[in-house]
Amino acid sequence: MTALLDINHLNITLRSPNGPLRVVRDLTLELNRGEALGIVGESGSGKSMTALALMRLLPRSAEYQATSMAYDGVQLPDLEDAQFYRSIAGPRIGMIFQEPMTSLNPVYTIGRQMTEASVARGLMSAAAAHKKAVTLLDRVGIPDPEDRMSQYPHQMSGGQRQRVMIAMTLMLDPDLLIADEPTTALDVTVQAQILDLLDDLRRERQMGLILISHDLAVVAQRTDRVAVMFAGELVEQGTAQQVLYAPQHDYTRKLLAAVPRLDGTPGRPAPATPRVEDVIVARDVSRIYTARKGLFGPKRDIKALDGVSLSVKRGETLALIGESGSGKSTLARILLGLDHATSGEIDLIGRPIDQIPPTERAAFVQPVFQDPYTSLNPRRRLSEIISRPLMLRGERDSATNLAAVKEMMERVRLPIRLLHAYPSQLSGGQRQRVAIARALVTRPKALICDEPTSALDVSVQAQILDLLDELRDQMNLTTLLITHDMAVVHQTADRVAVMRNGRIVEEGTASAVLSHPTNDYTARLLEAAPRFETV
Repeated sequence: MTALLDINHLNITLRSPNGPLRVVRDLTLELNRGEALGIVGESGSGKSMTALALMRLLPRSAEYQATSMAYDGVQLPDLEDAQFYRSIAGPRIGMIFQEPMTSLNPVYTIGRQMTEASVARGLMSAAAAHKKAVTLLDRVGIPDPEDRMSQYPHQMSGGQRQRVMIAMTLMLDPDLLIADEPTTALDVTVQAQILDLLDDLRRERQMGLILISHDLAVVAQRTDRVAVMFAGELVEQGTAQQVLYAPQHDYTRKLLAAVPRLDGTPGRPAPATPRVEDVIVARDVSRIYTARKGLFGPKRDIKALDGVSLSVKRGETLALIGESGSGKSTLARILLGLDHATSGEIDLIGRPIDQIPPTERAAFVQPVFQDPYTSLNPRRRLSEIISRPLMLRGERDSATNLAAVKEMMERVRLPIRLLHAYPSQLSGGQRQRVAIARALVTRPKALICDEPTSALDVSVQAQILDLLDELRDQMNLTTLLITHDMAVVHQTADRVAVMRNGRIVEEGTASAVLSHPTNDYTARLLEAAPRFETV
């Protein structure tokens, strides 16, 4: 039987100022119909580059060669671009990208982007495409899918945009789906729903699936075979059971050792001296947005936050969890002064937030955003991006700033050779590390982190969490951690607040909330969390 996908001896080289850089070396992979292959490895190991080569989406500075790159017996390199994009990319091979905001057109409605390809290719009528799009949005967990068809990407949360991307890719019913971190921005309940949907499609249509992920718990539960990549090379492959539970390569063992787990006692040990000073305080905060359906449709109010009250003490890590669209990121923007509450009060270090000058506020609290690509200036080099907060603070000594940048790059495990690179030349995980380095370079007193490790592989994730813990101990750093990763919450949080529909439905110590939740919604979140169990 002919394999659905057959790659032999694939090599990808990037041109750089320092000479050619081989990012994929002699890669050989095979995928059969109905099979799920998980590709894991550190950020920058070549996982996404391999997928981009298949889709002819490599950057202009990249070149690839392969002995064979066959899809269903057809050699892809032999096809002209017009034939490839008309008959292969989309209808036969679909791809879910890691960063949805850069994949969705900001000036087109969700409905237009969902239906455009199928209608333009003549695969279905506009009415049929609209109906199918609404059905798929519902299947991926988008609330009020009919109303969402007239909205724009910026009107949705990061997790909702990711779900739209998944639904849009499934519109053309591909035979092979390449999913590059498809559940990175999703909460655990929606993640389970999406993965169940992909499993159903594999069974129904014998669809092949390549799942590129750093979440080894998801890979263990949802794939048939696993390929492990390191520094552009395939170092180990086999069944999921063989690779993840009886690894042969040292690098695979190190990856598995770094996986955060949901066993043991949750949270960090209580401090010897109780924390008493409130650093971040929100009192009865509400945020109401006004939206309309279409250009002249009636206005309606959307309550993103509904009477939220919380506090974070000096040196404490408070984890804020909940489903996508529950109001977590909206609250973070208000706490950072990037949005304004409709009602309620926000205090930072005992002062109302609207009475703190922006430069003083930035010196005290720094953000780490969920989508690093949209928060990094694509025209600036890494050295400029990371040093920018220092420059805004008036620190003009270039040698001192460069030393601080290099120190922080080393601490977040970014190679110094990337000092003069641009964001577009980095992997998703590397861009997230740049965002974290930029936030930490001024040594702030508080961090508000919106999914800071969602794009990171497990080894770097463990390093970043250890770094945040170290800074908390050394600098008494206060952290508000927004995340959907229950294992991360289990490992690093002192207290947990659970949000749903703009309200906090449960709050308490990490030990109490994760071990003995009192709210049914919290219990469902914990039940849906993927677990990497030892055997």
